Amino acid sequence: MTNVHISDQTPATFLTHGFYNPHDYSGIVNPPVFRASTMLFRNFDDFEARLRAVAEGEDDVSYYGRYGTPQTFELQKTLAHLEGGYRSILLPSGLAACASAIAALVKSGDHLLVSSCVYGPVRHYIGTVLARMNVTVTYFDPALGADIEHLFQPNTSLVFAESPGSQTLDMQDIPAMVAVAHKLGALFVLDNTWATPLYFKSFQYGVDVSVHAATKYIVGHSDAQMGLITTNQATWTRIRSYVRANGLHAAPDDVFLAQRGLRTMALRLQRHQSSALAVAQWLTTRAEVAQVLHPALPGAPGHSLWKRDFTGASGLFSVVLKPRFDKPAFRAFIDRLSLFGLGLSWGGYESLVMPFDPTKTRPEYAWPHKGHCFRLHIGLESPHELIACLESSFAKLSSH
Repeated sequence: MTNVHISDQTPATFLTHGFYNPHDYSGIVNPPVFRASTMLFRNFDDFEARLRAVAEGEDDVSYYGRYGTPQTFELQKTLAHLEGGYRSILLPSGLAACASAIAALVKSGDHLLVSSCVYGPVRHYIGTVLARMNVTVTYFDPALGADIEHLFQPNTSLVFAESPGSQTLDMQDIPAMVAVAHKLGALFVLDNTWATPLYFKSFQYGVDVSVHAATKYIVGHSDAQMGLITTNQATWTRIRSYVRANGLHAAPDDVFLAQRGLRTMALRLQRHQSSALAVAQWLTTRAEVAQVLHPALPGAPGHSLWKRDFTGASGLFSVVLKPRFDKPAFRAFIDRLSLFGLGLSWGGYESLVMPFDPTKTRPEYAWPHKGHCFRLHIGLESPHELIACLESSFAKLSSH
């Protein structure tokens, strides 16, 4: 294994090797887990030298467990390289990453512009914690693109978006919005969880900070929670200072699970993508379905933006049924999906289903559909068997 010419490696090769050198650890191919709180210094000079390095802004310095170990630093460096950012920092959850990225970059009296399709707990954080800090927010239509310029106020300091959007999978013109934000002196933060660092290179499109629920495809096995913030050079110090001041860090065993997940992420995403597209395409043929919301599906809302900016798709998309089905029939349809677990997360090896209603959680959102909605995460099962499971449940739904 070698790190020579690492910049020329394909993502699959880089994810297999990363920056880790087994020969630094007696040839062990898996990075060791550092379960550490206390770290000893060799002597007084070493004590002063390490603390001085930290005070001068050096990042990968081990001096106390909460601030990172060689294991943490290796994973952070790998993820920053993968997405094309300056530095990355790990946190205990995706929500912690979103909340910390926003809080680190705003101050009391600021105004935020936030896409109305962002992750629900982010809206809750803004409406509770940030509201108490006298930070105001305007939620905007994800389709606005450059027209968000008309929503800027003199104190607008940050734009936060998630593309594709949570549940509703709205594609947004990120380059256009970034250009407006920067023209008017605001920063741009993007939740890039759906695409992962493989399929959308945030920093090539001018994003200042990218956040991820690494719980999803980076960990990839539904057995650990983790957040990730990757920054450009200008925002790094503010993000790092905020995260450290709040005592946030990723646990060592979770870091190990994320490192393990990364090794197969490129391969897993290929399967998630191909299976999801097969299921989504089949769903477009069903008489019960009004709309399939999958950006990589030709003819679906936002497909042109996805095709322009993204290099791949993940396994998450949503479905809108025709409005003729009542709530009891819809509930029975969901409960009959034996190969789909009913769960809130996604990104693991297993297929999941989750009913949702954006009209209840996004009061300003212009939702055009009347039928019941559900989100699917297509896992690593046979897509043919997943389709058969859906077909069976549809047959009973249509008999109502």
